[in-house]
Amino acid sequence: MAMDMERQNGYSLHDSGIFGEVQIADEVVAIISGLAALEVEGVARMSGNIPNELVSRLGMNNLSKGVKVEVTPESVVIDLALEMKYGYSIPKVSEQVQERVKSAIESMTGLCVERINVRIVGVAVDKPQKSQKSQRSQRTVHVVKK
Repeated sequence: MAMDMERQNGYSLHDSGIFGEVQIADEVVAIISGLAALEVEGVARMSGNIPNELVSRLGMNNLSKGVKVEVTPESVVIDLALEMKYGYSIPKVSEQVQERVKSAIESMTGLCVERINVRIVGVAVDKPQKSQKSQRSQRTVHVVKK
């Protein structure tokens, strides 16, 4: 396990603590960023990634797709690729994503976020639901005479 930690890209939080060293892998910062971005109303998915409702079923590893993280001892730079839901303001949602991701990273890791770049790669359009009227016309009623 110690060997795995040495091989991963990451940031050492405490160089010399009482009990040892604390390291944060870049993948952890990417997952936190992806989760925070998906919490914003108007974000459909991460870079062609799975829809919000499937996130919990498929696990955390998929949340790092669409997220690029550069961690230095001084700061963090995050690039996000998002697909927006149709009808939402791209500037407003992008700003909310930046604020939410910055807050999550800084509060959970203690790292200083220098920049969050948001790239909109698509717009998700929900398929229209069939109206109740058309659903009723498709029902078949069988009358049985006695």
